Amino acid sequence: MTEVLLKELTNSDIEWMIATGRQREIPVGTVLIQEGKAADSLHILLDGTLTVNVSQSDNNFLARAFAVIEGSESSSREIARLSSGEVVGEVPFVGICPIATTVKAVEKSLVMSISQQQLAVKLQHDVGFATRFYRAIAIMLSDRLQSIINQFGRSNLAQGQPLKDVLCVLGELHGSDIDWMMACGTQQKIAANTVLIREGGPVDALYILLGGTMSLSISLDERNPLARAFAAIEDSEIISREIARLSKGEIVGETPFIDGRLPSATIKTVEDTLVLSISRQQLAAKLQQDVGFASRFYRVIATLLSNRLQGMYTRLGYSRRVYSQGQPLDENIEYEDELELNILDSMALAGKRFDWMQEHLKNVSV
Repeated sequence: MTEVLLKELTNSDIEWMIATGRQREIPVGTVLIQEGKAADSLHILLDGTLTVNVSQSDNNFLARAFAVIEGSESSSREIARLSSGEVVGEVPFVGICPIATTVKAVEKSLVMSISQQQLAVKLQHDVGFATRFYRAIAIMLSDRLQSIINQFGRSNLAQGQPLKDVLCVLGELHGSDIDWMMACGTQQKIAANTVLIREGGPVDALYILLGGTMSLSISLDERNPLARAFAAIEDSEIISREIARLSKGEIVGETPFIDGRLPSATIKTVEDTLVLSISRQQLAAKLQQDVGFASRFYRVIATLLSNRLQGMYTRLGYSRRVYSQGQPLDENIEYEDELELNILDSMALAGKRFDWMQEHLKNVSV
């Protein structure tokens, strides 16, 4: 992952991080990120190895059942290992979900830590840095999400995960950004059983789902490039498995805008569907010409990926939450998965914006 930071950040960005950050050696077992607790710093792993773990509550009957099936006795489950160049502690900057994992060192490691407060000020006042930072984070999160899907995606844990993307997007973008998207976007009615995005194929646009349902699936032969090649030549589908259903307000087609990679999943309409389509060429030009829009867009993409990843982590931890542990719901209690008021306000605003956008587009199409 070291190459991601070196590729996306400029020399001045890296110099600022070195001047601002604090390098330190941490011993084996040091916890950098604790599940359910706010991170106070962003950590860049310079050397060593970190593990990412999800907890499995002993008080949760479903968790115990799965543990028995899997032959596991531990109350936590390792789901990933991170090497030099990886970044942890990014959730406060790009996520609205609570931190669902614990990250700790499994060998003596060297990290550089930048305080959340200092980084927040830098992101607010240096738009160019913000654009490059959020893009780098998006690339890392995309890689982690793909790794999790490859590792666990064929299990039932990945099915049915909600992806309410529009609340992230419309809450983060400016009104002028949304006006531009509606002006440049095109409403399209897509028939049922139509493949909108094919795994490993080109993506022509960013799509916002206005109505209907789509399925997201991964091929069971994705490790076999020959199978994919023959399927593409013959215009046939290889065996796949659905891992999520997408509904109104969700966004697909963002993959090419991260680092030009091809999509790792197939997206197909389940029923007649209405989308707002923004062409790849127009959006790419906008990102290049408007640095303010670019910084907000890449923050949005990083947020989408962070929320999807945290949701996947939660599923892998068998949805461990305080209300599943027999604790009463009380307005005076601060729960570990409780959203902050400013996030709730942003999501409420996003909901109103989406309703307004739908009404506006409906009037335009009449």
